[in-house]
Amino acid sequence: MSFIGIIPARYASSRFPGKPLADINGKPMIQRVYEQAAKALPLVYVATDDARIVECVENFNGNVVLTATTHRSGTDRCAEAIAKIQLDRKINFDVVINIQGDEPFIDPLQIHQLVSCFDTPEVQIATLIKRFSKEEDIFNPNAPKVVVSRGGEALYFSRSPIPYLRDAERSEWTAKHVFYKHVGLYAYRTDILKILSNLAPGALEVAESLEQLRWLENGYHIKVAETECETQAVDTPEDLARLLRKVL
Repeated sequence: MSFIGIIPARYASSRFPGKPLADINGKPMIQRVYEQAAKALPLVYVATDDARIVECVENFNGNVVLTATTHRSGTDRCAEAIAKIQLDRKINFDVVINIQGDEPFIDPLQIHQLVSCFDTPEVQIATLIKRFSKEEDIFNPNAPKVVVSRGGEALYFSRSPIPYLRDAERSEWTAKHVFYKHVGLYAYRTDILKILSNLAPGALEVAESLEQLRWLENGYHIKVAETECETQAVDTPEDLARLLRKVL
């Protein structure tokens, strides 16, 4: 099978304008992400709506494609990007890996785990989950949770802790049950990605503000792989400052 990594990157951000170009020890953030992804995949592209990011990627000799400014999500941006890339290269790719543009130290092992999900022919979409540690706050709505079937597929995603432990105090929940958080890396078969980008938002997605619920609501299956790698996303300048103190 043929795989391609696409990194959606917007310049505009209410909490951190210009985030993809933020300097991390002499390299822009988007270059850090790109170089980590390239350790796991033979071909990586940045998909952006901003000429400044295009110029940045070209300056470090990366692959980049310019996309529309109207996309609602990274998934939609990936769908436009893969159509343009396949037309330009005259090659069809089987699977697109959607790599978050704000994780400059993403572990290539996580990408390999997503790739391995497609060893099973019927897998349509794949993503990663990680167990909450006892120190983490499972009640934090900014950390989406997921429950999984015995067959390793996502049953539901929520900003609330799921499942609800009816007969336990909140302080006891992590001791009595294993809770999983969602790691926002996705992989999709290319034909499925095209369909997903044309789906209208559903009631569940609107309620939770989680786009993957749209796919479940429309009957698509999401395979999950459990990772032990920590994610280190950057949402604000303060996040970046904390990350730099930790890793550099």
